[in-house]
Amino acid sequence: MVKPHHDNEKTPAEVQDRIWELADKIDICMFTTWDGERQRSRPLSARPRRDEHAVHFLVDESGHKNEQVDKYPFVSMTWVDNGGHKYAVVSGKAKLSNDRAKITELWSDWDKAWWDDATDPSIRLLTVIPEDGELWDSPNQAVALAKMAYAAVTGDAPDMGENAKVDL
Repeated sequence: MVKPHHDNEKTPAEVQDRIWELADKIDICMFTTWDGERQRSRPLSARPRRDEHAVHFLVDESGHKNEQVDKYPFVSMTWVDNGGHKYAVVSGKAKLSNDRAKITELWSDWDKAWWDDATDPSIRLLTVIPEDGELWDSPNQAVALAKMAYAAVTGDAPDMGENAKVDL
């Protein structure tokens, strides 16, 4: 179900497509967990796999996020393209595993910043199954600034683009 904030011309399927597209393009997301008292966020490199209906992360076996996911598996992920004024937030259930085949499949050269290779026994797979998402698909920065300036002069609220919620 899509709940438009502005006149939204995208169908629910198009909103879903756009969220997956932004997640794939932007890569790094703010991954937010709950520790029982507060939300905790940290940047993680996401491996969205729409065909699996999953977002994967390679993480170290140590770390508070793992304990938080085990105890409170509902998490959120936020992707931000500041230059393009585009934002996507996805919520879902996370699970930690030691799936060595999937870790090897997802491994990239960028992971060498944290581990020597995919066989490092401290690597864990963190998988999120998305349940819902929200999209803010605004015009580029120049257009956004022009709309805000126009709104400031006229007193009207600026139309900053599309906002939609969707079940994933």
